Amino acid sequence: MSRINTNVPSLLAQRVLGTQNKSLVTSLERLSTGLRINRGSDDPAGLIASENLRAEKAAITSAIANAERAEQVVNVAEGGLQEISAMLVELQSLVGSTANDAGVTAEEKEANQLQIDSILQTIDRVANATSFNGTKLLNGNFDYTTSSTTADAAKFDAISIQGARLSDTAGAFLNVTIDTQIKAETAGVFLSTGAKLDNAGNGSITIEVTGNQGVQQFTFASNSTQANIISAINTFKDALGVSAAVGTGGQVDVRSTEYGSAEFVRVKILEGTTDTRVSTTSGSAGTVTDLKQSGVDATVLINGQTAKADGLRARVAGDGFDVTVDIGATGALNAVNGTATFQITGGGADFNLAPSVNLAGKVSLGIETVTTGNLGTATGGFLSELKAGGTANVVNGNLTRAQSIIDKAIKQTSSLRGRLGAFSKNTVGSTIRFLGVALENSAAAESKIRDTDFAVETAELTRKQIITQAATQALAIANAQPQAVLSLLG
Repeated sequence: MSRINTNVPSLLAQRVLGTQNKSLVTSLERLSTGLRINRGSDDPAGLIASENLRAEKAAITSAIANAERAEQVVNVAEGGLQEISAMLVELQSLVGSTANDAGVTAEEKEANQLQIDSILQTIDRVANATSFNGTKLLNGNFDYTTSSTTADAAKFDAISIQGARLSDTAGAFLNVTIDTQIKAETAGVFLSTGAKLDNAGNGSITIEVTGNQGVQQFTFASNSTQANIISAINTFKDALGVSAAVGTGGQVDVRSTEYGSAEFVRVKILEGTTDTRVSTTSGSAGTVTDLKQSGVDATVLINGQTAKADGLRARVAGDGFDVTVDIGATGALNAVNGTATFQITGGGADFNLAPSVNLAGKVSLGIETVTTGNLGTATGGFLSELKAGGTANVVNGNLTRAQSIIDKAIKQTSSLRGRLGAFSKNTVGSTIRFLGVALENSAAAESKIRDTDFAVETAELTRKQIITQAATQALAIANAQPQAVLSLLG
């Protein structure tokens, strides 16, 4: 080289050394931070993908926390219900022991009534005291609210909403339409007797009547009136689960007291069968002496979906919509092509169990009021009737009604506990497990894009160190090379 003003080899060596130093700094930065992407210039597309994954991880983490909080809320509510269930069992025991009328003194009845009053007060206190983070859980705070026209409201005995997903829009409601295709019916058998039991002068007639609750034989003398027969059967109405009345065709209409395919009536003529027969048709004399008939479940559509029916009760359960209706037995809805509508206007406990905050990610759960004024039914009576002075008190009230009310209350409480348990186990538990897997996979994907692979980066650092040292040595040589021109001046 004979020119010294511009040292081109040195410039080349400087450029290469600068590049290598910058690359070496990048490797050191990645190793010191543990991140492959520290700024957008490191990998623009990778940065966008990793930031999106980070946002998803944050949303999933919040959803897991929400699910765990929902589980805690349900556990608190279930704890209160567990204590109420225990008290209802104690009530059942007190009513049963008091029913032993001949063996229980008036003082003992009064003592049992004092215990019942105390239990009823405690049930109300537990219902009003069970709360989570200041929010009461069993006093109806999370029960759904409904509205309907007066005419439609009269068509239902009860409406129970276990879940309904409502929009967050102010004033939003969910319209529910009930359409009856086949009405529910009781089981019925017609006993042909005429105005009086004749039997052609052949003496008494013995019949056996069987219902869901039991069986009883009746012996009627000739010339017994229909009124006598009906009265005798109705005396055992509660024991048999059947009642009797004059049918439209003039026979004795023996009918189950409840509706649905689970109900049945059987009438069998045991002795004296000359003129008395049983039939399934009103007005028919009948040709058989032994007949069993079952009731009919209603066939109902709820918002176009076929409901699972049990007598007059129909239920549709799906994602975000779980509604049970009790159709009025004598109302216009329990008829072919009967229809009614109501609106779900609010209420329920809403939990967001998905990473996205939208209607699809919201889970709603209804928790009914479990006070003594709400446990039971409007037709069968409420638990509050067992208090002193109530129609079902144990001192001078109707103990059969009291036991029926308690049975219904136990079933309602158990059903609510079962729903809460199913929600905790299947909905919340499955959600937590699913979100845990989603979080793991999202973290793995984000790590693959953004985190430093130390095995690769340390190998790369070694290579860059060697190249940097070589570039430094080359620069030294390039800087020293122009000095050779001095030999020409020698």
